[in-house]
Amino acid sequence: MTDPRHSPSPSDDPSVPWPRPGVSAIVFRERAVLLVERASGALKGRWSPPGGHIEPGERARQAAVREVREETGVEAGIGGLVDVHEVILRDGEGRLSAHYLLAVFWGRWLAGEPVAGSDAAATRFVALDELDAYPLTDGAENLIRRAQVMAGGDGS
Repeated sequence: MTDPRHSPSPSDDPSVPWPRPGVSAIVFRERAVLLVERASGALKGRWSPPGGHIEPGERARQAAVREVREETGVEAGIGGLVDVHEVILRDGEGRLSAHYLLAVFWGRWLAGEPVAGSDAAATRFVALDELDAYPLTDGAENLIRRAQVMAGGDGS
């Protein structure tokens, strides 16, 4: 598989129709969740779990592990599927600018400390009781809370 940081992504190719497949991974370490601050695009400045596109031929779980590693430097173990989440973005005139269908997984931290990479401006583990201090992407807090229950209640 090619290094996605150095090759065009299917999600960047305007000839690929919407919706496009992607993943997100809600990774817990003790009572904290791994978040990234988006560095560009319509979601610049917003915080969300790490995630991104699925490479052609790549399984969704593998894509989730890869995206966590690329965006944060953290190694994670995937525990299960939380939900399928749609991200639909429109421009100022109401025209569709993006439509992603995301497989959202939950997992646990295995190793490494967060270091922003790829399209992340910043990354860190955020205490679950401090989520309201971050401008999260639409639907992120609900998905994190649902993943928290699936991970055993406290995320650990």
